[in-house]
Amino acid sequence: MRAVTVSTFGGPENVEITEAPLPEPAAGELRIRTRAAAVHPADAAVRSGAVAAYLPPRPEHRLGWDLAGVVDAVGAEVTGFRPGQEVIGLSHWFRTHNGVHAEYAVLPAGAVAAAPAGVSPVVAAALPLNGLTAAQALDATGLTAGQTLLVTGAAGNLGGLALQLATARDLDVLALAGPEDREFVTAHGGRWVDRDDLARLALLAPEGVHAVLDTALLGPALLPHLLPGTVFVAVRPTSDLPADTRLTVIDVVPDGERLAELAALVTDGALTVRVDTAVPFTEAAKAHARLAERGVRGAVVLTF
Repeated sequence: MRAVTVSTFGGPENVEITEAPLPEPAAGELRIRTRAAAVHPADAAVRSGAVAAYLPPRPEHRLGWDLAGVVDAVGAEVTGFRPGQEVIGLSHWFRTHNGVHAEYAVLPAGAVAAAPAGVSPVVAAALPLNGLTAAQALDATGLTAGQTLLVTGAAGNLGGLALQLATARDLDVLALAGPEDREFVTAHGGRWVDRDDLARLALLAPEGVHAVLDTALLGPALLPHLLPGTVFVAVRPTSDLPADTRLTVIDVVPDGERLAELAALVTDGALTVRVDTAVPFTEAAKAHARLAERGVRGAVVLTF
């Protein structure tokens, strides 16, 4: 089979398509024929060498966190899945180094769910990592109905999913995004804030916000708008926050049951997954280049 790998760290041009053995599912695992897989900033960080110090020594690294595909084979002790079933799943790459940017991937059954009905594999593939991250980040805020949440990067796939899940919990969501995404934000119940006009936050939330989900990595720039004890949920470690700020760096946990709940919301039309670009996996370098550009609205996805 063919896989998307990197053997020399660097720019998007360093992405390679290489041959790899067909993986065999062990007990409790599924082999999935990949139809689509999202490309994330974490993939770009591996490719560029930004996290090289934390990687095991290998001649190459296969990229990829989440996918949509069709069950191809099931290992012993697997129940609830069958060959031919359309599924989505997540591999926590930094723990497993089991990249799913390949024509076939093996995942634990507990990290897999039936794919949402009525959407393409491209859309389905953009759900697992960002959907679970958004849901688990909202859990980490501990907010209750009526409290104020600031979501930065609300035009991206992660921020957009968090916006929708938060408004479904009756939170007051301030959504930081560009002017071109104002309609998306307001259509999903958020209060739009221009990403280039942070001062407006003082008008919309004069007493500050109760929690922040910082998907845009703004960090200290948000300090003037934090209440004492504000919960600050970050997707990467950040510094220079007040001592009374409760910082949580979200580390997604694969969860097939929770993923099935998110997929059901997509099927019902209650959750919209945004896709920016889809390209064939053989042109994965183009996907990495697009991910690095400003103005990406939604997921960048490889098709297989």
